[in-house]
Amino acid sequence: MPTSLELQIKTLPNSPGVYQYFDKDDTIIYVGKAKSLKKRVSSYFTKNHENGKTRVLVKKIVRIEHVVVDTETDALLLENNLIKKYKPRYNVLLKDDKTYPWICIKKERFPRIFSTRRVVKDGSEYFGPYTNVRTVHALLDLIKELYPLRTCNYDLSQEKIDADKYKVCLEYHLGNCKGPCEGYQTEESYLEDIRAIRNIIKGNFKESLQQFEKIMLDFAADMRFEEAQKIKEKLASLQNYQAKSTIVNPSINNVDVFSIISDESHGYANFLKIMNGSIVQSYTTEIKKKLEETDKELLELFIIETRQRFHSLSREIFVPFKVNVGNDIKVTIPKLGDKKRIVELSERNAKFYRQEQFKQIKIVDPDRHVKRIMTQMQKDLRLGKEPRHIECFDNSNIQGTNPVAACVVFKDGKPSKKDYRHFNIKTVEGPDDFASMEEVVYRRYKRLLDEEQPLPQLIVIDGGKGQLSSALKSLDALGLRGKIAIIGIAKRLEEIFYPGDPVPLYLDKKSETLKIIQYLRNEAHRFGITFHRNKRSKSAIQSELEQIPDIGKQTITNLLRKFKSAKRVKAATLEELKEVVGNARAQKIYKHYQKKEE
Repeated sequence: MPTSLELQIKTLPNSPGVYQYFDKDDTIIYVGKAKSLKKRVSSYFTKNHENGKTRVLVKKIVRIEHVVVDTETDALLLENNLIKKYKPRYNVLLKDDKTYPWICIKKERFPRIFSTRRVVKDGSEYFGPYTNVRTVHALLDLIKELYPLRTCNYDLSQEKIDADKYKVCLEYHLGNCKGPCEGYQTEESYLEDIRAIRNIIKGNFKESLQQFEKIMLDFAADMRFEEAQKIKEKLASLQNYQAKSTIVNPSINNVDVFSIISDESHGYANFLKIMNGSIVQSYTTEIKKKLEETDKELLELFIIETRQRFHSLSREIFVPFKVNVGNDIKVTIPKLGDKKRIVELSERNAKFYRQEQFKQIKIVDPDRHVKRIMTQMQKDLRLGKEPRHIECFDNSNIQGTNPVAACVVFKDGKPSKKDYRHFNIKTVEGPDDFASMEEVVYRRYKRLLDEEQPLPQLIVIDGGKGQLSSALKSLDALGLRGKIAIIGIAKRLEEIFYPGDPVPLYLDKKSETLKIIQYLRNEAHRFGITFHRNKRSKSAIQSELEQIPDIGKQTITNLLRKFKSAKRVKAATLEELKEVVGNARAQKIYKHYQKKEE
């Protein structure tokens, strides 16, 4: 049986994220980022590492935790935050006090704009962080080109300007500043430029595009092509920059984020701790339901226990729905923006954890995995029994030619291909799907009854109400109505129909039950259409050879055994035909094809 660590590695997601390695003392010894968590973490345990430090690290790993994020950039930022918080023994690169740069719009009269690595809570606006310093420099250079702003640190109060306390500097004479220090530029005009710059930093270029184009055209009209090209290149370099990250937002401080998803027997809850705008902690766990607890009840219990466990003093929590956790905590249900994205990130981590648990159960205890799926299907489809044995029917024909049908069998949610069956339609003439379905269902279950074979718990009919009604006629004729559950699935909207119920059932598009029903339907279609094509192809070949006068079925069979297709028979020489069917028949076949070509 695989160890706990091996199970964790096998069930990691292929998404971007950050992983944390713990030793036997439950201490974080390494934090890393990955484009694919599964590939990156697996590489530690499958490669022969030349670096002795890495070999020692791998030997000490006892447990792995991970946080799923949206992009590689988010993973890089979160890795930076976690390394600075925990200072793991085997991390070197990011343990210093350096951090990623931000762009600051200073809170002051005639605001300055500059890059900084320190976020100071003085009411200033911060944008970022940026994982690429060149992007910051390019952005600030572009802003400087487009909007002349002051770079001095003077206190430009109206009183001091009126008192002529300051004189314009060299920047004014170079055209890089409009001289607000001497009142040459109004505050309204300056703030209008700041508004446009704020849009550019956020990645909203639409409002400024016309101005960009005008500046470039003006440069070009003045024969200043280098300056025009420079602005064009800087704009191009900024198209892909990431304005901000869901991982870090300085406006969100000292907040706990909670979310939960659940199934019949368990809930899966996630906790993210936000400190100084950064995710510094993530915890996900499984909660076993004892009664019929709701998600609200489970999440309330998880919030109280988790805050006590991690000694959280946060006065605000973000959750996906309303909860009651006392009057001392502010409960926020975000509707949009970064707050909403952080709750969605928490939910995403809970979903991935649930998937990993399912995969581990599938490896360690496959019976429990099957039992869970069967119980879920029984509930979703409103069945009296678990559908351990399911059969699905599909018809295939083209304008009534070569009509066939297929029956595929699933046992414990998986295909049982040895039990698949093909049917040639015998009693129906022309394209009549309803009559064909009635015939095939009758023949299938008449035979199972005659041979005393086990009957399925569920029959799935590929089609809507019409095909379902036809199948019901056969079950009525065999006395099986009420003994086997039967449903129809319509392809267009994935509607599930029940006998005698005009209102269809719509399953959640992401539910395992619907996925299994779709898998059944697709298998039946694939199995049926393959049989239909083979039959049609064989029929077409035989009909072409049957057009040759005085050539019987046995001769056609001998020709196809030798040449494999009618096309090769047509291309064969007279001598090759004689070797297979003799001189007389060979002459007739050869002359037939010669006449067709004339």
